Amino acid sequence: MDDLSVPDDEADGATGLRKIIHVDMDAFYASVEQRDDPSLRGKPLAVGGDGPRGVLTTCSYEARKFGCRSAMPSVTAKRLCPQLIFRPPRFPVYTAISHQIRDIFLDYTPLVEPLSLDEAFLDVTEDLRGIGSATRIAELIRNRIKQETGLTASAGVSYNKFLAKLASDQNKPDGLCVIRPGEGAAFVAALPVRRFFGIGPRGAEKMASLGIETGADLAACDIHFLRQHFGSQADYLYRAARGIDLRRVKANRPRKSVGAERTLDRDISSGAALREVLERIIALAWARITRAEARGRTVTLKLKHKDFTNLTRSRSLSTAIASEGEFARIGHELLGEVLPLAQPVRLVGLTLSALEEDEPPVPVTASKGQAELPF
Repeated sequence: MDDLSVPDDEADGATGLRKIIHVDMDAFYASVEQRDDPSLRGKPLAVGGDGPRGVLTTCSYEARKFGCRSAMPSVTAKRLCPQLIFRPPRFPVYTAISHQIRDIFLDYTPLVEPLSLDEAFLDVTEDLRGIGSATRIAELIRNRIKQETGLTASAGVSYNKFLAKLASDQNKPDGLCVIRPGEGAAFVAALPVRRFFGIGPRGAEKMASLGIETGADLAACDIHFLRQHFGSQADYLYRAARGIDLRRVKANRPRKSVGAERTLDRDISSGAALREVLERIIALAWARITRAEARGRTVTLKLKHKDFTNLTRSRSLSTAIASEGEFARIGHELLGEVLPLAQPVRLVGLTLSALEEDEPPVPVTASKGQAELPF
């Protein structure tokens, strides 16, 4: 997500300190391709389509040194890195490996909340093996992933989800970072706000215009100021700047929608330009729908104006969307319904919802209380 529209889950059941691990695979799809084809190792690699409308699903760390990144148009990536090698995604392979990794997680706790195929939160406050140390559990999990899959993972350990996710990105790739109780506010204060989940380039630009560059700057803003400038996201920002997150790890959390959205490099209102942007978002969204093995009946187009107001249009079918072509057709028809635009937009998104559940969720018993340290 590239703007300040961060879903703010309710804080049900989240009392006291927890022991949370966030595990994030390192350049997952690209690493799988390099593992399976040794000739690709050490080379700049992109997973995605290399056609004129192609989009990078992800890329290797060698490619990232040139400025390539996920969701970038393939033509831009090739301009930045002419020697970039493209491979089409193999989602059945990635899904199988993801399930293998998830089985490793479940050896330590039933409280596993997958965010995607390559990352998940774990609550190990009361771990199944009685190890007691979240740091030690993270080390064991990373070692097992490397031994059993040949891939590397980074992990963050802390007392809430927000901090654990920040920590997992701190020492990538193949790294571990621990933020212990009492350290969260100081850790966040030193970070640039662009590191916060949900604050993309445009959000960071807006904050910079208000004199907000770091977590410390954000913490110095009172809630009334944040509500004035950031509306419904003010409460999230106020808590995040203080290292506070009351959300619990939700095992078997039902997925409500799958899609993609992107903040534009510049505000646009041209129908032709918007349709070109939408084509790239369709490719990225359908790739996520495919790897999530999702089936849904509702397509929703989201446009965010330059004044941060939203415009949405949705269409629901009686049966699940059958193909990328059908998904694309509905997306373009929804865009056609709102053209011409009254004002330029800064963000475009397309999602699939009203999803079919493949399996009923398996009930788990949440752990209670805070286990004794060591952390």
